[in-house]
Order: sequence, then structure tokens, then C-alpha cells
Amino acid sequence: MSAVAEHFIDEAKALACVHCGLCLSSCPTYLETGNENNSPRGRIYLMRELQNKRIPLGTVAVRHLDLCLGCRACESACPSGVEYGELLEHTRDHVERKYSRGWFQSLLRRVAIEQVFPFPWRLKLCLLPGRMAKALGLGCLLPRFASDALDLLPEKISGGNIPETSAASGKAKGRIGFIEGCVMQVMFADTNRATLQLLNEAGWEVVTPSTQSCCGALYAHSGQLEKARECARKNIALYEKLNLDLIITNAAGCGSTLKGYGSLLANDRDWAKRAETFSAKVRDLTEHLNTSQFVAGAPNLKVTYHDACHLAHPQGITAEPRALVKAVSGNNFVELPESDVCCGSAGSYNLTEPEMAARLQRRKINNIISTGADVVVTSNPGCLLQIQSGLKKAGAKVRVIHIADFLATGLSVPPSD
Repeated sequence: MSAVAEHFIDEAKALACVHCGLCLSSCPTYLETGNENNSPRGRIYLMRELQNKRIPLGTVAVRHLDLCLGCRACESACPSGVEYGELLEHTRDHVERKYSRGWFQSLLRRVAIEQVFPFPWRLKLCLLPGRMAKALGLGCLLPRFASDALDLLPEKISGGNIPETSAASGKAKGRIGFIEGCVMQVMFADTNRATLQLLNEAGWEVVTPSTQSCCGALYAHSGQLEKARECARKNIALYEKLNLDLIITNAAGCGSTLKGYGSLLANDRDWAKRAETFSAKVRDLTEHLNTSQFVAGAPNLKVTYHDACHLAHPQGITAEPRALVKAVSGNNFVELPESDVCCGSAGSYNLTEPEMAARLQRRKINNIISTGADVVVTSNPGCLLQIQSGLKKAGAKVRVIHIADFLATGLSVPPSD
């Protein structure tokens, strides 16, 4: 008697894919391998075959699913509106519950990543030996995977706490909540300070609760959906109490997940409505700021912009950050070829899939160098680390900077109401 299929994905949503192939040219792993199993439509076929028990949940199928970056560029290209990200996350949730990984990947995913990255104090602690090893030039003595991870650490890590409340410049337009981000608050605290400066100068009071939790992005993308839901509930309960007009994030990966709380908790009767209300208030920094707040500067610097995947694709935000960058760079802005092709960071992907991540890193760096840019701007911490590491390997004298830091250098007197 055949085994009963477990319905971990919505079959109707999977069948929305008509296999037209328009997603192929947008998929980073298909561009690199040319393998149909490493394409969005190929992976959807694998998901359906797994659900219907027509193929085993074994190493071959899991390998093709693991190799997906979850960048969701296919969604931007899809004329049928296939919800690939949801299908992927639910399939990965099934994989993590039913498939036994080897000891190294289990240790890396379940402990080194999931028990460290979402907890800022643990991340700070774990970074100490890595920073010391990098400062002493010990990377060459480490195993390849550890050496590659060490290369991702920035030369300078800005720490320290930011204020829980920061006042608007002049009369406040309203009250905004700020999501610090786990990696952002540990490695890029100066960027968070620049974000507060931008929001305060634009006339907003900003509240940054010190008790906020991880947004859940890391868990959702790696197939730990119940843990992601726990994070969502904690944040919703916290921010509901603060009487906020909007909730701002400066990390693309966080923003995508925060805006998806309604979907994540759709089947939870007690939280579904609250999740939708929360997500409706979430904005990326770049879709909230106005170009009139900035003046052109640095006339001798050529500037380009890399689209963070989870800002460009699930959130559909590409024009706003470019307009802001151009407001500061003026006529010195140059478009980046394949700007929305993933750099290979993809959350923890560059740790779990270092070979493919390195291939995509080289592809991105070659495109950046081809522009002749002096500065590349982006909007996600993973992209910052991945591109910075790649530029250093290539010996390129190009600076990579978060858009909040870039914009903070181009502040003008904000318009009065």
C-alpha cells in the first residue's frame, strides 16, 4: 500500500507555474549551472514530486532545493504570479522535519547559525575569536570553510547601543518604531545611528525597543517556520504597545519577513489579524525617505547601486533607493549590470553553500568593477559583507556602503511643513 502524501505545499499555488521558462534568466543558480533542476520551475516540479511521493526525500532532491538562494528573483519575472518564496519555505520546513542531514551540516545549521545569529549577545561573543584570528592573520591555518567565513568579517565592526528614543528635529510628524536587526546591531551599529539621524532629520520621533526579538527571517528561510512564528508573535506583542504610526527597518531581509507576518501567521486564529495590522505598518527606510531631504555631493566619485534581493523582489522596491542615491550622487550615478542578481550572501547561504556563493560573488564583483564605480551602495548587511569580501579578494579599490550611511553624508536642511 502506497504511503499517504503529506501536503506541505499548496498544490494549487504550485500548479500556477506553467513552466514557461521566463524565470530562467533571472535565477542565479540556473545562470551558473544551466541545470533545469536548479531553476525555479524545476524546483517546483521537485516539490510536487516530493509531496506526491513520486520521488524519495533523498540527497539528490534535497541538494537541488538547498542550492536555491531563496532570492525570489523568479517572482519578479513570473507572469503567473507564482508564490515561489512561500512554496520554498514550506518545502524546506518539510525537509528539516523529515530529512536527516550529515553531522557537519546539522551542526552548522542548527547550532552555529540558528543558535548564534538571531541572538546579538551570542553573536558578539562568537565574533571575538574570529576577529582576533583575523587581526593576527591566522586565516591560512584554518580549514577552508572557517577561512572563508573569516573573510566575511569586516575590518571594522561598529558596536554600542543606540538610544531607545530619539527626538525629531523640530515638530514631530509622528512616532516610528525601528527594527535594529540582529546582525545590524552587532556589526553595523553606526549604520543604525545614521538611520536614526535620517529619520529624526525628516521629522520623526523614533522608538527602538531594547527587548525586540529577531524578526525570524533566518528561521523562515532555512525551513524552521514554527521558530519564525515565535519571533513574529514576540515582536507583534511588543510593538502593539508603543502606539506607532509606522515601523521602519534598514535591512532588506528583515523587511521582507516583517511584511510577511500576515502570511506566516495566517492559520493562527489568535494572531492572524494582529499580524496583518503589524505588517501593514512596516516600511523599508528607502521607501519612507524623501529625495528632497538630500543634496548632491562628492562630485568626483562615481556611484553604483546593488539591489538587495529581498528588497527588489518580494518587496518590489527598486526605484526608491535609486532615486535617493541619485539625489546625493547627482550625475555620477552609473547603473550596475545584473544589479538584481544575488551576490551569493542570501542570509546564511554563503556559509552553508560556500562554493556557489563564491561563484556568485565573483560574478557580482566583476560587474561592479566593470562600471568603474568608486562606491557601491546597497541595503542589506549580508550584501555588505559578501561584496566587501569579494572586492578585497579582487584587489579592487571600491568602497561598499549601506544606503543609510551614504545618505547621511548628503543630508540637507529638511523641508519645513
